[in-house]
Amino acid sequence: MPASRSHDSRRLLVLVTWLVQGLACATDIDGVVVGVADGDTLTVLSGGGQFKVRMVEIDAPEKAQPYGQRARTSLADLCFRRPVHVVDKGQDRYGRTLGRVWCAGVDANKEQVRRGMAWVYERYVTDRGLYKVQGQAQGRHLGLWADPSPIPPWDWRNGSR
Repeated sequence: MPASRSHDSRRLLVLVTWLVQGLACATDIDGVVVGVADGDTLTVLSGGGQFKVRMVEIDAPEKAQPYGQRARTSLADLCFRRPVHVVDKGQDRYGRTLGRVWCAGVDANKEQVRRGMAWVYERYVTDRGLYKVQGQAQGRHLGLWADPSPIPPWDWRNGSR
């Protein structure tokens, strides 16, 4: 076998191995919500283990921020002690599972936006339909949109208060 074909074969083998390992790590989670940290982070009990899940594509107010506690309460009302399915999208730098969360059959990510309890996280959004849902909440002055000039969490974290 010529050297270039051998090199290409090895490169293909490495690529396939890497893809298979990546798919094996990104396994969806089914369980029960046992904790709600804030408006976009919860803890899931599944198979004897606990997983901290950061909901993708949305960003809820920080706990100390206006509407932060309401956002947490909204997510707890929606998910706490309910069956959950998390579509695993990987991990963040804090080791949390990133995911689209379905609580008792309801898309919790979208529902938090619909209730005015979270912004569409522009930096990471892939579901463009969330913008329409956010616009409806904003137009109806729901949740954080009752405030005439709410501060997005990404600005709040950077000191804009």
